[in-house]
Amino acid sequence: MKNLNYTIVSVALVSTLMGCGILGGKKNSSKGSALPNDGQLHGIAPSNKYTLPKPPGMVYIPQGTFHMGPSDEDPAFAFSARNRAVSISGFWMDATEITNNEYRQFVTWVRDSLVGKELGMVKTDKSGNEYIDRTKLKTFWASKDVNEKLGGTSLALSPEDRIFGKMELDPAKIVYRVERFDLKDAAKRENAGKPRSQFIKKYPVQVYPDTLCWIRDYAYSYNEPMTKRYFNHPAFGNYPVVGVSWKQAEAFCNWRTLLLNSYLVNKKRTQESDFRLPTEAQWEYAARGGRSQSMFPWGNYYLRNKKGCLMANFKPGRGNYPEDGGFYTVRADSYWPNDFGLYCMSGNVAEWTSSIYYEGRNNFQHDMNPDVRYDAKDDDPPMMKRKIIRGGSWKDVGYYLQTGTSTYEYQDSAKSYIGFRCVIDLPAAQSKGKGKK
Repeated sequence: MKNLNYTIVSVALVSTLMGCGILGGKKNSSKGSALPNDGQLHGIAPSNKYTLPKPPGMVYIPQGTFHMGPSDEDPAFAFSARNRAVSISGFWMDATEITNNEYRQFVTWVRDSLVGKELGMVKTDKSGNEYIDRTKLKTFWASKDVNEKLGGTSLALSPEDRIFGKMELDPAKIVYRVERFDLKDAAKRENAGKPRSQFIKKYPVQVYPDTLCWIRDYAYSYNEPMTKRYFNHPAFGNYPVVGVSWKQAEAFCNWRTLLLNSYLVNKKRTQESDFRLPTEAQWEYAARGGRSQSMFPWGNYYLRNKKGCLMANFKPGRGNYPEDGGFYTVRADSYWPNDFGLYCMSGNVAEWTSSIYYEGRNNFQHDMNPDVRYDAKDDDPPMMKRKIIRGGSWKDVGYYLQTGTSTYEYQDSAKSYIGFRCVIDLPAAQSKGKGKK
């Protein structure tokens, strides 16, 4: 009986150590190549090359549990969020908000694709799939008669819309076609067995930012210089992109996924997870930086440090906008990052999340990666188009900078104080030169 008890305890101990990663499990010796013909089970790996290393510009947010919800009083007595324990799995997140330069890469890619297709710079592969010949396109943009050739395309502004006859492309015609799976719809029991084509969503999205939002958002305020320069001038290249609706942010994530996976396929490597907007819970967990009960990413309770310096870009006091170092937005990597290495999780620009704003959402969400989404259609009532924004912005008072404060904006609106950042679900990057734990 003693030997039996000893055996049971030993097996349980080994299982526990393996589960904690202290003891390694069975290694998969196969790398996708031919298996040895010995009649034994060896397993087949999906790829002979590992996935991504550390994604550029992103930081890893480790799994953990935190108390989601207000960390201070609810001055509006809205009672729209209750404090509760939530567990979040690990993910990667952009260290900064998406900048004008980064979003411009998206706009330029879409523009080049449309120009290349219209001018016949298209190649066809063995499977009959068409793609843009980027080499010819690069030569085209360097040519002297580029404006003359573009002026004859359907993408150019008509002559009556030009100033001094200058040829420009019509921003409204720079349209990206989103293609994605609706996995939540496909997972419904009543949809089992239906063809996957029913769950593929395809729709166009105009991708150029709404630069007029700088004027539209503020009556009787002189913001014309920001309208003309903010997205187009190199001085603002590393500032967060604004004037981007929730739909445009989603389209950016879809394109970023396409860009990455197209490269991986060409290198015969495994495709990766989709880039996407963070859920409300992911955003709050990342913003807290491991400080579960703190009001701000830097801790409690104040907006200034011991030296009296303001910790974020917002509206101090009764409206002393320049006091924090910025009048409108500032560079996306300004101020000190939080303990996860994320910049401007409070202030600068508020950020889109993937979650729908619904006052009672916290009453039925799961405590494991909570997520409440709704893919609102154009003809849905405005209440169904409310998407949660977090973090507060350069024009907001300190209350909106709190990590537990939620508010919303409509998914088809673009504001001069709302931007976004992406997340992607990948394992933590392994340290170079070190063995697996």
